[in-house]
Amino acid sequence: MKLNTQANYLTKLNGPWRITFGTNPDTCNHHCIMCEEHSYYSPKNRKRMKGDSKRRLMDFSIIQKVVQECSTFGLKEIIPSTMGEPLLYKDFPGIINICHEYDVKLNLTTNGSFPGRTAEDWAELIVPVTSDVKISWNGATKELQEKVMLGSNYEQRLEDLMTLLKIRDRHYREGGNYCSVTLQLTFMEINLHEIPEIVKLAISLGADRVKGHHLWVNFNDIAQLSLRRNSDSIRRWNQTVDECRRIAKETTLPNGKHIKLDNFYKLDPYNKNELQPDGICPFLGREAWVNHEGRLDPCCAPDDLRKGLGTFGNVLDSRLMAIWESEQYNRLIKHYLENDLCQMCNMRRPREEIK
Repeated sequence: MKLNTQANYLTKLNGPWRITFGTNPDTCNHHCIMCEEHSYYSPKNRKRMKGDSKRRLMDFSIIQKVVQECSTFGLKEIIPSTMGEPLLYKDFPGIINICHEYDVKLNLTTNGSFPGRTAEDWAELIVPVTSDVKISWNGATKELQEKVMLGSNYEQRLEDLMTLLKIRDRHYREGGNYCSVTLQLTFMEINLHEIPEIVKLAISLGADRVKGHHLWVNFNDIAQLSLRRNSDSIRRWNQTVDECRRIAKETTLPNGKHIKLDNFYKLDPYNKNELQPDGICPFLGREAWVNHEGRLDPCCAPDDLRKGLGTFGNVLDSRLMAIWESEQYNRLIKHYLENDLCQMCNMRRPREEIK
């Protein structure tokens, strides 16, 4: 058991600065191979496709209630579902309105398909209130991108990304909000060789950041894709980190700045269970997750795993801030590294990199 120490203690905020709402986790138009919900390898997806499970949708009133409460406790951003495609949520325009009403920013993760409207129409709606748009991008070539993100059309995604960047730049030039754009990927064996090219693509287009995380092995079918599986895969990952850092340092964006690489950390080949042995949790005491039924979750770990961290309460039965101050939640903050899930977590980060 690894105990919490002074080096990895967590400083708790007065309230969550960012809240993720599980708006529509079962609604997506892609079947990315690594997705715990929609991959064809996923038992959850097979059950859903057979009609054996009810599709989960958040009642919009939950978002209204929580944002209204937490806006006076330091809430700065909200995130619609990162599982499923949030732009397919029927009340998404209402989320935009909430951002305007309570002066909070939207932080969006999307597969880049821009369903139901043109990319231009979506960009005009999103850019004015958004801090960052993360576009899922798992290959630098058509073949790999469409192999990993089943349902993706590479040429159309590229065109739509360029449209988003064009409107972002125009809006900022006219004195509006600056919405950063991120290409986000999962680090896997299948795309390791193309990650440097993804960085080059992002730079050439004018994206602000490339962000990734190591694979959550949600099912045995993809275990061989994990770059943490042995010392050889870790060695090749570390070489890729060096190459990507070199590219980011030597090549500037069209605006003259350097692209940001997020979570491009080297791994210890002799300690494959911990990505960042000295890293801390970036979420506990800082962010909150509210699932489609109003259940408060402490982090973004796969649902079946994070349930093992405890049951903290439901915002339909209690104020979120009451849960935030509860004994059980604060006990987790103090003792989180006693949990195997937290010790092996893909998301722990150096303290100096946490907002």
